[in-house]
Formats: sequence, C-alpha cells, structure tokens
Amino acid sequence: MTAGAAPQPARSARLLPSVGVLTGRALRIYRRTPQLLILRIVQSVAFLLIFRYVFGGAIVAGTMRYVDFMASGLLTVGIMFATIGTALGVAEDHVGGLFDRLRSLPMPRSAVLAGRVLADLAMTVAVLVPTIAVAFAVGMRVHTGWVAALGALGLLVLFGLAFVWIFVAVGLLAGSVQAAQGISFIVMPVSFASSAFVPTASMPGWLRAFTEHQPVTVVVNAVRTLTQGAPAEALLGHGSGYYVTRALIWIIALVVVFAGLAITRYRSR
Repeated sequence: MTAGAAPQPARSARLLPSVGVLTGRALRIYRRTPQLLILRIVQSVAFLLIFRYVFGGAIVAGTMRYVDFMASGLLTVGIMFATIGTALGVAEDHVGGLFDRLRSLPMPRSAVLAGRVLADLAMTVAVLVPTIAVAFAVGMRVHTGWVAALGALGLLVLFGLAFVWIFVAVGLLAGSVQAAQGISFIVMPVSFASSAFVPTASMPGWLRAFTEHQPVTVVVNAVRTLTQGAPAEALLGHGSGYYVTRALIWIIALVVVFAGLAITRYRSR
C-alpha cells in the first residue's frame, strides 16, 4: 500500500518542470514560424481599421465616440479570433499521435494540456498588445484611469484563457484539423451577434434577448465601462461592477466546462 503510493509525490513534483518544458516547446514552434503570429496580428489590426474608417461614420453609439465604443468590442473579439489557431494546432497534435507519444513519457498527463494552454495564452497576449497600440493610434482613449484600464486588460487576458480552453476542447473533440477549423468559425456569428460593434438597442427584440446576456456582450460591456466610465455607463445602464461580476462568472463557467471536456477527452484516449 505504502509502496504503491510513493510515486505520487515525485509525479506531482515533476508537474511544473514538465509544464515548463511543454510550454517552451509550443513557443519554439511559434518562434520558428513567426508568420503564425504575424497573420493573427494583421487580422486583428485589419478588423480594427475597417471598423474605424469604413463603418465608423455610419454607426451611432449614443453617448460614446464610436472609436471608443468599437475598440472595446474589437479587442474582445480579437481575443476570440486569435485563439482559433489553438484548435487547429491541438487537432493536428492529436491526430498526428503527438499526445500518444507524450503520454508514454514519465510526466504528469495534466502537464501536456497545461503547457499548450499557457503557450497559446502567451501568443494571444502577443496579439492583443500591438492591437491596443493601434487602437490608441487611431483615436481610442481611456476616460477612467490606468488602474481601471489595467483591470480591463486583465479581464481580456482571462477571457483569452477561457477561449484557449474552448479551442483546446474543440481540437480534441473534432477528430480532424478540417473539422476543428469548421467548428471554430462559430466565433463569427457569436461575435457579430453581440454589442461588440453596434449597440444592442438597434437589434430586433428576439435577437437582443440573446445578445445582451451572452458572454461576448458581457465581457465587452465590462471592458467598456472599465475604460470609458460615465459615457459607457449612461449608454449601457449599469456600472462596471455589474458587468465585471457577470463577466467573471461567465469566464469561470467557460473554463470549468471546456477545461473539463478537454481533460476528459484527453484522458479517455
């Protein structure tokens, strides 16, 4: 009994070094293929510029300047699109047998997914930072203070963590890279059926009932109220505390559900 339990502490002690090794491996792949990161940044910045200069003059955002209204939504949606590559990479590793080979090594199984999640979250932040810089360059301003702005940044990173787990689960469940790619584009209707780019008041009642309570809208509105203050609160009808609390509940729920699905699928192989 005692002899059988002895390996457990050693196995647990190997968790952090194993996560570090696997995170480093995933990051080295991105470093050897920088076009993956560059394309994600270009896509995010392109969306920002299109909505700033093509649609910006045609959309009214109530008490807010449209550039401030749109930037909060674009940064949130950009997080979602930046994590799509996670599903493709995980599906490729899964189908190609990499996970099977890693399971044969003397390391905790949880290290494999944890390493992938940390690496992809780092890449998501690497997309977010230049997009924020461009948003400031085209006119976005923070009207609350840097403490609240840092809170908004932290919320975006947590939202990125949730979507990394979502796409890890998609990659493991899809069965092929092509299927993972197809499933991942669910982010398109979800992102546009939200308050990211237009006020929900302009939507039909049946659609508004969905958009006002789905996680993208809640996180977008939390970021808006944290960075824009009174104008955003006047437009949305609630303060930052209301939206931040709801956003954190959504993020925790998404992580619990999709991390659970991913871990269950990984262990079932």
